[in-house]
Amino acid sequence: MNTFQTLTWLREKKTLRLLDQRLLPTAELFIECRTLQQVAEAIKTLTVRGAPAIGVAAAYGVVLGVQEIVETEERITTQKFTAVIDELAATRPTAVNLFWALERMKKIGEAGLGKGFTGDLLRDLLLAEADLIYAEDDRAHRRLGKFGIQLIPAGARILTHCNAGALACAEYGTALGVMRAAQAAGKDIKVYADETRPLLQGARLTTWELLKEEIPVTLICDNMAAHCMAKGMIDLIIVGADRIAANGDTANKIGTYGVALAAKAHKLPFYVAAPTATIDFSLADGSGIPIEERDPDEVRFFGEKRTAPAKVAVYNPAFDVTPATLISAIITEKGIFTPDQLSRAS
Repeated sequence: MNTFQTLTWLREKKTLRLLDQRLLPTAELFIECRTLQQVAEAIKTLTVRGAPAIGVAAAYGVVLGVQEIVETEERITTQKFTAVIDELAATRPTAVNLFWALERMKKIGEAGLGKGFTGDLLRDLLLAEADLIYAEDDRAHRRLGKFGIQLIPAGARILTHCNAGALACAEYGTALGVMRAAQAAGKDIKVYADETRPLLQGARLTTWELLKEEIPVTLICDNMAAHCMAKGMIDLIIVGADRIAANGDTANKIGTYGVALAAKAHKLPFYVAAPTATIDFSLADGSGIPIEERDPDEVRFFGEKRTAPAKVAVYNPAFDVTPATLISAIITEKGIFTPDQLSRAS
């Protein structure tokens, strides 16, 4: 059972409560989103983050958007419903779970509108779908974790990059979900977490989450990963994913590609853990994955302290693409697949 809840639909209040991940690990505070705009802003600003969690939050964002219209007007039109979907779709481009969830909500909404549903009836129909997306997310990641423990030897020392735990999902986690399952199975694992510059998701979030789970974790700087591999301190690597192309090329937090190259050089297995909702079979390979570029000040500052000249040019992609040739296997809720077997997960 989680000791925290990343996102929760508060039924009586008809609001979405989010754990504000911008404030971790120094403060555990929640915000309550009552409007579509608040959910969209929460996704943009990384109040809620991680591909699966973004998808779930967006689903509830659709509910809030329709709820706002229902409270002010007698009837919701297809045009206004589409505008709700479009606003959420414009928040972050890389995580395919966002678009997967929105497509599901769009189909349900359009079907309801086609049958003449409006008002609270349409809202309740959409809320039921959002609840289903949440439940499916949790089930998929728990199944993924059970498959993943097959790859974890007893006493394994695991390196991970960024945060792919319960903070990035509805409840359980992907890469960290495998670690949770391994720990519960008595595997006696130890985790090394890259700090994950520039926003320190590994340092701030992964270590916080693993300490809560009482899983031994050691924090290292990003530029220490290859050194630790060379010293024989790492047995395998597990990361999450924001989008996986049909051939297995995988977009994950910036820096993942370098970790994969180092793993290949040191003959260490490199695993990706992600639900099938993260696989984009419409893309033949990773060259088609859109890569989000973020605010340059995320690099010019370290937290609230400026560490670079204000006018220096900055390149700040949020993700990179790891080629399928560097990936040993992809762990999903349908089983474990090598990249060339990924079509079996469709």
